[in-house]
Amino acid sequence: MTERLYYDNAYLTEFDAAVAAVRADGWIALDRSAFYPTSGGQPYDTGTLNGAAVTDVTVQDGVVWHKTAGEFSVGQPVHGKIDWDRRFEHMQQHAADHMLAGAAWQLYGGVTIGLHLGREDSTIDMDLPGGRTHLTAAEIDELETLVNRRVQQDDPIRCWFPAAEELEKLPLRKSPTVSEHVRVVAMGDYEMVACGGTHPRTTGQIGPIKIISCVPARGKMRLCFVAGMRAVRYMQRGLGCAVALSQALSSDFEGAAEALQKEREVNLAARRELNTRLTQAALAALRASARGNVYAGHLDFADHETLLHAAAELTREPEAVALLSCPRKDARMLVFARGAAAKNDMAALLRGCGGRGGGKPDMAQGSAGDDAVLQKAIEEVIKA
Repeated sequence: MTERLYYDNAYLTEFDAAVAAVRADGWIALDRSAFYPTSGGQPYDTGTLNGAAVTDVTVQDGVVWHKTAGEFSVGQPVHGKIDWDRRFEHMQQHAADHMLAGAAWQLYGGVTIGLHLGREDSTIDMDLPGGRTHLTAAEIDELETLVNRRVQQDDPIRCWFPAAEELEKLPLRKSPTVSEHVRVVAMGDYEMVACGGTHPRTTGQIGPIKIISCVPARGKMRLCFVAGMRAVRYMQRGLGCAVALSQALSSDFEGAAEALQKEREVNLAARRELNTRLTQAALAALRASARGNVYAGHLDFADHETLLHAAAELTREPEAVALLSCPRKDARMLVFARGAAAKNDMAALLRGCGGRGGGKPDMAQGSAGDDAVLQKAIEEVIKA
């Protein structure tokens, strides 16, 4: 069994120990260690042992194993150093999980069923009463406000192994997942739960907590969040984007959303007008070069949307066949369509002439590398 030094002091960054076991695959066990192994949704610590990098840490049957490229032998003394920046960031995220999970349980009856601390953000999966899979915007604001107020209170965070008699009397948020050596974490007078992770000494050291999203996940609710410097960096990026958007729209910060909506409406109206003009130009060109009821040609000024609108208008004529193409990077976009009384199978025609794509007998879409497919289709329809 490895003595886990982080249980008593999560701020311990250096320690001395002895090698207890060595495996051929580069993993070693120590008699005591401050390295946190992956468990409970919290990732492992990194650092060094006698200068050799520790790249992974895991626990098996109470023994903490360290992955390292260094050469070690049983009984050898080692000096370990923890990557403090990584450790403290995980402490902040893990404590923020407690704050959010406890507050969501108090406010909405949410029961935490899973936690994942990722590199950029972290997630909590919750089971809500009535099968709910999300919170409203107002509820998210309420939850976020509550936890950040508790952060600002700078309440103490206590971690300890209570005796069995004491454990039975503690108001835990949920039942422990283990029956022996139960470690409890308490924050202020509002959060208490069994947990073996690392945490700051006070809630104030968690730093700001920001909820990024709240979405359904496998029939449950998933909260995505960041805390501490992660939250600061997230809000810095968000503010930077908002300022840049405001400047681009010649608007102040508060009016950016409204200005963007107006810009979108203007652009949409302009796009509709442009589509109308392009469709009219396409129809004029196709009708001028029509061969009976066959309207065909490559429209170098058009796009896919123009082809669809033109084909829909032309095939109002029951006997009409529209065989159209437009540029698509260095290839051709194809739209083949027919009126209700025409007999050609457009999907079969497209594939039979070498085009890529498909559709239905009255409408097919696809692409081709050059004009050969369109010309062959024209010849097939005229010949028929």
